[in-house]
Amino acid sequence: MRYIISFLLTSAASPALAEVPHVVTDLPPVHALVAAVMGDLGTPDLLLQQGASPHGFQLRPSQMQAVTSADLVLWIGPEISPWLEKALANRPDTSPALALLATKGTQLRSYATTHEDEADHSGHDHTSHDHDHDHTGHDHDHHDHAHTGTDPHAWLDPNNALHWTQVIAEELASLDPANAEIYRQNAAATATRIRAADEEAKALLAPVQARPFVTLHDAYGYFTAHYGLTFAGAVSSGDAASPGARHLKELQASLGPDAQTCLFPEAQLDPAHLQQLAEATGAKIGGALDPEGSTLPPGPDLYPALITNLAKTLAACQA
Repeated sequence: MRYIISFLLTSAASPALAEVPHVVTDLPPVHALVAAVMGDLGTPDLLLQQGASPHGFQLRPSQMQAVTSADLVLWIGPEISPWLEKALANRPDTSPALALLATKGTQLRSYATTHEDEADHSGHDHTSHDHDHDHTGHDHDHHDHAHTGTDPHAWLDPNNALHWTQVIAEELASLDPANAEIYRQNAAATATRIRAADEEAKALLAPVQARPFVTLHDAYGYFTAHYGLTFAGAVSSGDAASPGARHLKELQASLGPDAQTCLFPEAQLDPAHLQQLAEATGAKIGGALDPEGSTLPPGPDLYPALITNLAKTLAACQA
């Protein structure tokens, strides 16, 4: 649990560096935000490279060393990247590792919530980890988190990306005071681009808000809530889990024999069950969604592209 203590004590325990920090990130959306805030000053490392699947991902020895020696690790948290925990445990106690999902001001929701009962914890201090982040006894060598409790796909709400951009800028500024204003200026420019992508997505999705859709797995609660979309269900409740026959029958029955619903496969996941559902209901299969940006070129442009690509894919099938 040393990484939890370290990110709480970042400002107090970590001295300012004499050069631009070496930063390591877990997922493409986090890497994109950090790269945008760092700008020309430096380039963060990305552990989950383009085309790699987060399901069952394992760090290479060179990546383990990069995590251990980095000045700062920025990641979503153990809920989505459990394969990073062992490497973080080997970092010095004074080296910061910031779990963005646990930062104060992040808007969280539960897998079980709907639009009406969505849990907004934006005013709660999550650095205390008093929501359920205890993973004792769970196997974190696989990216197959149980879909109960807090939904970790929080980057799919652009409001969280805007918040994290500021958090990242201040974290870098504390480590590199000489470039603090550059980080803050880059964060402001990044926020402008995120807002533009958000507005574009709103315009694309407005005509299809009332049209129900089904996804391959339950990862889009933040996105559907933010844009007011009508979610009809997911084929699988877990990232790498195979759906049960009972669940598939219930989902098929809810759609009916002549479904006017779009079904969306997902990058890196087997679409076989979705195809079976389409055959049974007559529902249309749309393009593959990519919630983690695994198919996009890494870099500062990835996050805006991720949001608009999701919107374009959802809107195209339902037009």
